[in-house]
Amino acid sequence: MLWGQGSFKPGPASSYPSHQNVGKLKIAAVKYESDEETKQAFGKVNPNEYGILPVYLILENTSEQTLLLDRMRVAYQYGANEVMPLQPGDLPYVIAPKRPSTGPAYPNPIPLPKKKNPMSAVELQTRAFGAKTLLKGESASGFFYFQTRHRKNAIVYITGIREGQTGKEVFFAEVPIDNPTAN
Repeated sequence: MLWGQGSFKPGPASSYPSHQNVGKLKIAAVKYESDEETKQAFGKVNPNEYGILPVYLILENTSEQTLLLDRMRVAYQYGANEVMPLQPGDLPYVIAPKRPSTGPAYPNPIPLPKKKNPMSAVELQTRAFGAKTLLKGESASGFFYFQTRHRKNAIVYITGIREGQTGKEVFFAEVPIDNPTAN
């Protein structure tokens, strides 16, 4: 990947095979699926094991306008299906609680250590996309979490980005998830 060992630092949007230019806004979307891909971002936790596909979104503003991202809408689309991202705070609730045992009750049960919910890892929260504005010449990045498996030929569909001065909406973007040259 584009970052050094032990650290998580994305490259510029144009350095990824699947990126789009919408005017002077460069956008890249990168899926994190395998253990190797997710290890640097989330440590031991691979959200895919719990039905969550992390997609890293990188936005670079090369225009002279500040862009407003507070109404940005991001969706994962494949075929006629559209999946909206989960809020990072909802990730721990993806794993259903264990049902209580209905077996025989022991007089003095042996206390077992409680397992920590892997979907409550701090990296899932801190690496989520959270930018509300994008100043001229700046970039913003972060993860969106979709409750789906990756599908071939899927795209990330982005709308709701507006120019700061005029409030005019920037055109939508459809960013392919798979490398378009890897077919």
